[in-house]
Amino acid sequence: MLIRDAEIEGRRIADLRIEDGRIAAVGRGLERRADDTVLDAGGAALLPGLHDHHLHLVALAAAQASVPCGPPQVRTADDLARSLRAAGDAAPATGWIRGVGYDESVAGDLDRDALDRWVTQRPLRIQHRSGRLWILNSAALERVRAADEADPLERSSGRPTGRLYDADAWLRQRIGGERPALHAVGRLLACYGVTGVTDTTPHNGLAEFAAFARARAGGELCQDLIVMGDAGLDAAAECHGLRRGAHKFHLHDAELPDFDATCAAIRRAHAAGSGAAFHCVTRADLAFALSALREAGTDAADRIEHAAIAPPELLAQIRELGLAVVTQPNFIAERGDEYRVRVDADERPWLYRLRGFLDARVRLAGGTDAPFGDPNPWAAMQAAVTRRSGGGAAMGADEGLSPEQALALFTCAGERPGGPARRIAVGAAADLCLLDRPWARARQDLAAVAVRATLKGGRRIA
Repeated sequence: MLIRDAEIEGRRIADLRIEDGRIAAVGRGLERRADDTVLDAGGAALLPGLHDHHLHLVALAAAQASVPCGPPQVRTADDLARSLRAAGDAAPATGWIRGVGYDESVAGDLDRDALDRWVTQRPLRIQHRSGRLWILNSAALERVRAADEADPLERSSGRPTGRLYDADAWLRQRIGGERPALHAVGRLLACYGVTGVTDTTPHNGLAEFAAFARARAGGELCQDLIVMGDAGLDAAAECHGLRRGAHKFHLHDAELPDFDATCAAIRRAHAAGSGAAFHCVTRADLAFALSALREAGTDAADRIEHAAIAPPELLAQIRELGLAVVTQPNFIAERGDEYRVRVDADERPWLYRLRGFLDARVRLAGGTDAPFGDPNPWAAMQAAVTRRSGGGAAMGADEGLSPEQALALFTCAGERPGGPARRIAVGAAADLCLLDRPWARARQDLAAVAVRATLKGGRRIA
């Protein structure tokens, strides 16, 4: 392939030749060969393909076939009732209704009785936007036969409330069903210029790794993939484009794990050649993770996911321990108005920090947390620049980044989050995205950027 008149690194216009999946030449006036496919960039910016360093592929695929139950699509109880009833009318008579993205700002704390007011005849389950909680109506409870107290359902006076915390595996076993195909997810990400992803789902094990391998081999997923998960991944056989990632520790400050057992698990992960990645959305989560890593010892692949609240004293420990941080700048735009109400005023300055990490020389990378966040990385980049909530409120404006710094969050290598941004250079893999405009225009509003073409190994995937 020959790409004509591309703007490279925001400065020069050049042609670029691709051979055997790699960049073979960059320069002006490269000669067209008889078998060349030509892509005319027309002076638009050509960038390295993006890497989303934190998302959940299977959940994203399932969410695309689910009913949105939270902002921005659904904001009131009446909105939610209408959406669920419409979904019930459209679904097969015996089929489940699956909702995602619920937030308490819509209709408060839901339970089976609340859901029964809207849907009675169909089994209905709604996932909270945190991903930790499912709420089931009475018809759904009958389907899972939750009649004995050995199940993980929350109860009130012995009666299941319909609320189910951190029990996805149990629910999947009771419901059955097939793993969703990843074709649509792969296409969606390719349209955003994404050529690599890191799946950070904590329960990924050997079976999930094998399923991802089949998805890539069968053409369902064209992106390179790094898979985080549990200790079962230690036995996974890596192959081209599919690698093991860190052992994922999913912390909840109200129920933190045993400290000594956590330290032992960190050491085991390091001995197996893996890093340790800690989900930290509160100050307590982060303090626990840092203490455990200090006690167990650190590895260059260790990382903090989210780092949602990072006050100065904990940021200093992150730097001292040499950890990378993978954060979600899109949450400021998507959830900022709710954070202004729910997050204590003394913690808001440390909420989803960006510039503070870079100024402290902490390695920083970006992910969208899709489907719990919008999968569009360009919207996330713009949020990193503007630091404004959906309602327009400034949220830690001094934490904002330049457009170039925001782009770098998604152009560092998947195996080196927060490392140097990948560059377009001879010999590099031809994982590229061509924008619809030059960089000088793109940087004015990153959320408005459209990707004209995405190439993976020199092959066009979008």
